[in-house]
Amino acid sequence: MTDVRSIAALGSSFAAGPGITPIVDRAARRSGRNYPHLVAGALGARLTDLTVSGATTETILSRPQRVFRHVFPPQIDGVPRDADLVTITVGGNDLGYAGAMLRLGIAARLDSDPFTRPVGALLRRGAAPAGSVADVERAGAGLARIVGAVRDRAPDARVLLVDYPTVLGDDTVRGPAAPFDEITREALRRLGSRVDQVFATAADTSGAELVRASEASRAHALGSAEPWVTGLPERLRDLRTTMPYHPNATGMAAVADLILALLS
Repeated sequence: MTDVRSIAALGSSFAAGPGITPIVDRAARRSGRNYPHLVAGALGARLTDLTVSGATTETILSRPQRVFRHVFPPQIDGVPRDADLVTITVGGNDLGYAGAMLRLGIAARLDSDPFTRPVGALLRRGAAPAGSVADVERAGAGLARIVGAVRDRAPDARVLLVDYPTVLGDDTVRGPAAPFDEITREALRRLGSRVDQVFATAADTSGAELVRASEASRAHALGSAEPWVTGLPERLRDLRTTMPYHPNATGMAAVADLILALLS
């Protein structure tokens, strides 16, 4: 196993782990059992977890991120200069990925009741973002700039890009956890593929190593026997404590195992 004494983690909710107990930072919606914590624990390394749910490539690089009354400085500013390993998971919010799944999932659920159907129609006004070639290139360039900034701050660090676990797989069908019609489901799948392209583009441009959680999780999407991600809860009021369409505890542990296998 590579000698790793100091780890820094940068990223959005797919790294922070909202909804996975224990939550160690409520403003960041950051879990004490996200993959950075699990990797650090397995290696006995010091962890600087800078992940914040809702982060974009811009809020990691240059723009403070406001969450209610709390303001997080750009995550790059917190990377220790003696870091041996830096993990990066961000880019989906640049394309509106998780937000689109949540909005359209709630809209589909509300459509089932005549009393809430008008609200569902309002939420559905904006279709799933297309994730254009320009959008992918822009987000990929931002991710590559993060890699460069990490190398400037921590020149001895090994930098890993960790992409997103697959949420909607080829076998995911309409159901309570994923109440999308076929057209919406396919559009969201395509958007997920665009997010995968962001990471691949950044890895090619920057030379950083890429941990392909997306590929490893193909058989663990929603509707599988052992999903690595969460779906829409049966009761919408449970959205206060859960985060749909994100890694669950099993998924976080699986991503941590992928990283540890790469380091071994």
